Amino acid sequence: MSEPDDISPDAGGDAEGETHGAPGARPVVRLKPRAGRRFFAGAPWVYQDELVLDRRTRKIPPGSVAELQDAERRPLGLVAVNLESGIAGRLLDRDPQAEIDGAWLRGRIARALALRERLFEAPFYRLVHAEADGLPGLIVDRFGDACVMQPNAAWADARADEIAQALREVAGVGTVMLNAGSRARGLEGLQGETRLLSGALDGPVEVSMNGAVYLADLVGGQKTGLYFDQRPNHAFVARLCRGARVLDVFSHVGGFALAALAGGAASALAVDGSEPALALASEGAKRSGFGERFSARRADAFDALGELGEAGERFDVVICDPPAFAPAKSALQNGLRAYARIARLAAGVTAPGGYLTLCSCSHAADPAAFRAACVRGIEQAGREAQLLRFGEAGPDHPEHPGLPETSYLKALTFRLDG
Repeated sequence: MSEPDDISPDAGGDAEGETHGAPGARPVVRLKPRAGRRFFAGAPWVYQDELVLDRRTRKIPPGSVAELQDAERRPLGLVAVNLESGIAGRLLDRDPQAEIDGAWLRGRIARALALRERLFEAPFYRLVHAEADGLPGLIVDRFGDACVMQPNAAWADARADEIAQALREVAGVGTVMLNAGSRARGLEGLQGETRLLSGALDGPVEVSMNGAVYLADLVGGQKTGLYFDQRPNHAFVARLCRGARVLDVFSHVGGFALAALAGGAASALAVDGSEPALALASEGAKRSGFGERFSARRADAFDALGELGEAGERFDVVICDPPAFAPAKSALQNGLRAYARIARLAAGVTAPGGYLTLCSCSHAADPAAFRAACVRGIEQAGREAQLLRFGEAGPDHPEHPGLPETSYLKALTFRLDG
């Protein structure tokens, strides 16, 4: 999540006595003079310190739709307001006359659905990717007849039932689950519990990807139950795995390991700290038909890598796909050190001529910084490397051109010598 821009202070004016329209009209929020540089450059966010904060503005309830105006009171569009968040305004529509209602939601979801239906034959994908799909702060992953939504912004949380109805009408799903476990919700001042909004679930959902069967726990699993974003990176690594001995660290429900086995790996060891996730990975391997080539180890990733290295274990293909070590700029330096340490330990268990894939989902670590940390770790392990590929999220996770934060996933694949 980006920090607010360094904005010049308000030059004054009559903010305290500003008229916000007739009774029943939309509230208005106004930019300070010389504020909103990123917004005018195409970003869909306005930060709290960019707005004139008079008494009426401060009383706008979180999640309300307001008209955004520039310092000269010219309308710029409609924003979802939350003054409890650093991102005080999220752009909903450039048209200040738009109605943010059920028809509007159905239109945005239909647009998102049309893209996914062109990209995928089966209905298993990220259906809505927040700002990039014109629905800021809203994540929706689809699992056949079920959708899991994460309303990570106040406006979407307040309209959760209406969004669920739009999903049922547009996508034709019967089950909609609201997942309230995202860290981003805390930044918005949101609480709540994960709950079923419609339909029913009778256990994990089978998802076929890259020749393997994954099991997604839509109720109690991490995030929405499965990480669709790594699908193309799974496919690339699988191409390197024919006959290989594979180590998948931070494996979750089988991630790279199951794709590797589908690609012909001789064996795959999945390491994760979650016993339930590994149980789903093991069951997925069985249902895929290669349970005998799959093994799991519940352990701390750093400890497991250190122990495997000390035991002299070497793997032809090693993958490390950790959680975000640098979820915010304040954690960046510690996060980069953690990525370098993982790279060093992982390089130590990669066989000569083997392949090492290192991943990051940290918004705060840009590609250059992450790459530098990985290379530093590999060098500390005394290994020489070729960088073969820089991978990103799949096309069902589109990027907003004005918001680099929507480009978060990085996957570097190296070939190691020495």
